[in-house]
Amino acid sequence: MDTPLQTPALTDAEEIVCDVLVIGGGTAGTMAALTAAEHGADVLLLEKAHVRHSGALAMGMDGVNNAVIPGRAEPDDYVAEITRANDGIVDQSTVRQTATRGFAMVQRLESYGVKFEKDEHGEYAVRQVHRSGSYVLPMPEGKDVKKVLYRQLRRREMRERIRIENRVMPVRVLTAGGRAVGAVGFNTRTGAFVTVRAGAVILATGACGRLGLPASGYLYGTYENPTNAGDGYAMAYHAGAELTGIECFQINPLIKDYNGPACAYVANPFGGYQVNRHGERFVDSDYWSGQMMAEFAEEVASDRGPVYLKLSHLPEESISALESILHSTERPTRGTFHSGRGHDYRTHDVEMHISEIGLCGGHSASGVRVDDHARTTVPRLYAAGDLACVPHNYMIGAFVFGDLAGADAAQYTPYDGALPHDQLQEAHELIYRPLRNPDGPPQPQVEYKLRRFVNDYVAPPKSGARLSLALEAFERMRDDIAAMGARTPHELMRCAEVSFIRDCAEMAARASLARTESRWGLYHDRLDHPYRDDASWFHHLDLYKSPTGAMEFTARPVAPYVVPVEGLTAVGGPSRPLGQVHPEPVATAGAREAAPVATRQEPTPADTAPRPGSGRDTPATPRLLELLSLAEDVPRLSTLAPYLADSDPTVRRTAVTVLTETVPSGTGPALAAALADPDAGVRGAAAASLRELVETLQPEPALRDGLVAALSEADPVARAAALDVLRALRLGDVTLFAGSLSDADISVRIEAVRALVSVDAAGELARAATADPSREVRVTMAKALATVSAGQPDTTRTGAEVVLSALTELIDDPDALVRAAAYEALGTTGCPAPLPARAEAALSDPAWQVRAGAATALSLAAPGLAVPALAKALADPNADVRKAAVAALTRHRAIEGARAALATATTDPDADVRAYAARAL
Repeated sequence: MDTPLQTPALTDAEEIVCDVLVIGGGTAGTMAALTAAEHGADVLLLEKAHVRHSGALAMGMDGVNNAVIPGRAEPDDYVAEITRANDGIVDQSTVRQTATRGFAMVQRLESYGVKFEKDEHGEYAVRQVHRSGSYVLPMPEGKDVKKVLYRQLRRREMRERIRIENRVMPVRVLTAGGRAVGAVGFNTRTGAFVTVRAGAVILATGACGRLGLPASGYLYGTYENPTNAGDGYAMAYHAGAELTGIECFQINPLIKDYNGPACAYVANPFGGYQVNRHGERFVDSDYWSGQMMAEFAEEVASDRGPVYLKLSHLPEESISALESILHSTERPTRGTFHSGRGHDYRTHDVEMHISEIGLCGGHSASGVRVDDHARTTVPRLYAAGDLACVPHNYMIGAFVFGDLAGADAAQYTPYDGALPHDQLQEAHELIYRPLRNPDGPPQPQVEYKLRRFVNDYVAPPKSGARLSLALEAFERMRDDIAAMGARTPHELMRCAEVSFIRDCAEMAARASLARTESRWGLYHDRLDHPYRDDASWFHHLDLYKSPTGAMEFTARPVAPYVVPVEGLTAVGGPSRPLGQVHPEPVATAGAREAAPVATRQEPTPADTAPRPGSGRDTPATPRLLELLSLAEDVPRLSTLAPYLADSDPTVRRTAVTVLTETVPSGTGPALAAALADPDAGVRGAAAASLRELVETLQPEPALRDGLVAALSEADPVARAAALDVLRALRLGDVTLFAGSLSDADISVRIEAVRALVSVDAAGELARAATADPSREVRVTMAKALATVSAGQPDTTRTGAEVVLSALTELIDDPDALVRAAAYEALGTTGCPAPLPARAEAALSDPAWQVRAGAATALSLAAPGLAVPALAKALADPNADVRKAAVAALTRHRAIEGARAALATATTDPDADVRAYAARAL
């Protein structure tokens, strides 16, 4: 702006009067305004952006997740599903509103022009994603949803009833006499102060999407709509409304590095599914829930990760249809992202990860407490959409509760008393305070710091200590937020959003600290209270702002269910006041009677004397500076040679680093020579550099000579690295590599085994297999024998017999892991008689690893013996053994007995076992 924004006077407010004030022009807000107007109310719709393209539906919608279509699903079944998904902590009367009113809402939207997929007979093409109930209704042309809704708002009869004020951001709901009477905010373009006098207020501001910080660190790269900064959560709280389930976070699977949804709900009806890196379907949970996310997070963190959305197996027709949805309606930049990586759904599955945390009723259970007419605990204040706590409500639920709120609120006329001066003054201070300090810390800096604390201390897994540190941090952040500077109305909007985020962060931390149990899988995982405690905590956890300004809590028993759910019983009863929740003491040091006093000690000559190789001697300083400056000029090897031979090992190590960074001609031999350096640090740096550069080094004779010489060095790090590079660059032979099988160091011998595999030295490996004293080496040997055999289809019978003889000896090894590896190798080399009988007996071995290996060996045994034995192994107590048995039976699936056994495995309690069995059949 050319001139600084001036703070408007409190008395200069523009006042607007209406029957029903709707705050937020997204999904729920638009429907609330339409319904209230249809009921005869004069409606004011406030939107801090522009209603035409605001809210989570700004780019449309690709499908409905919870459409209860008659003939395809039953409302009571849906209510039961949501109850189970939320561990029983639901108000079923609210969920049932979505279940019973959703179909009529679909038809209403259809009458507006929203398109839902239908089959050739005009029936809704509902898809089944979960194991019980078909609720997913695709919207192939759903990109126009918001456009259609805006068109409804602009109809002549609606324009007469609905006044839209874009670019106006409320910051507080006004209350008087214990009820909502309006709101106060400002214009995000002009900075003008705005007050609203209303008969009722409907909050429809969406989720708190900007709570946790995305992995990218980008403030607005959130899973949820980043314009949703928790505005409604904060406004409801400061108005005195109860919020509930705030400890139950929203966490979602997303596309790795893109932070957009992986869209399993879209892909699954087309045949896509989630797999780990082994291609195994691993999700046990039947419904989108915290338990599902716990399973997902565990898989990502395990050695089975990464996790992928598998699409590459689909036919062209399905992939084309998915692209038309995912690259347009869902995220227009998604296709560009995949293209930039050279990825195509036909050849690449989509790597998935986990989103930052957020608060959302529509996808989790964190929101403003509402009844089955969207009424909050403050009279004439309503909440709808992702802001309201109606678990897993999604788009249709947002429309349903927007409709309910609009219908109920339409009965009220504008408040005719004086607007509360103290609340107006407080809001004025919140809005315009940053103008008094225009050079203060900018909003992005303060917001990043705040949300970094959220990630560090509040994100699951949670603990009392970390949550307590979070509260300390959020309290300190009050001063940082008060010091923020702004110069424009847009910056004022962003500063106000930071205050909302801080409020939500404190609510999330205190609520998480209050619920002393773990529930909802990953959503509320307390390390210090790891178990679910239904006896104490089969309750909603409500929070509210007390008259003193303190945040207080109440444990409210779950109301009796209207739909019975097996295994869950809600009995109601009186609420349990908890009062305030205070941080736990978090010690940073041991208890002391008095703080220690530092005493200054004069340094001795020995303390100040330069140490060899320490880099503290003065002559090395200019040498290091010279050397580091050379890195900018891409020096020749001849220029670096004096530094590589410097008397100071610090200089030599730095020279190795510069050499690795610049890679001049001759780098390989120079690094190989450095493997003989007298300093261990230099040798280690050279070894790491050789491995780092191995793909770019020229396999020249000088490099081979240097590496061969390093095989005689005393340092095993140098010897192992030399073998590794010789193997990778194909510079060694059987004789050279076999010589290291007798090396004194285990890591060197393992590298020798790998090197011998690279030259297909089956005989050398077989002869040495049982002689090594190290279990690790013998395990490597067993695996190597399978690899060599598999890589030699033309191996002579004598060679094959040598390999089998070695493996036969290894299955008698005293170490269980060696025996397991040997049996597993037989699953590759072949398992001729009498080895199948040995493998069958090994299915009773005490070690599960041996049993799993034996099952693998039987995959290549004669089916008459193998199939009955493997069928029995499906009852093994270890899931990995059962998994191996299923994989082995798959090779025998032409046999009826094998198919029958696999059929029983499809009901196995382990997700991987079930997935393999289903795939085999």
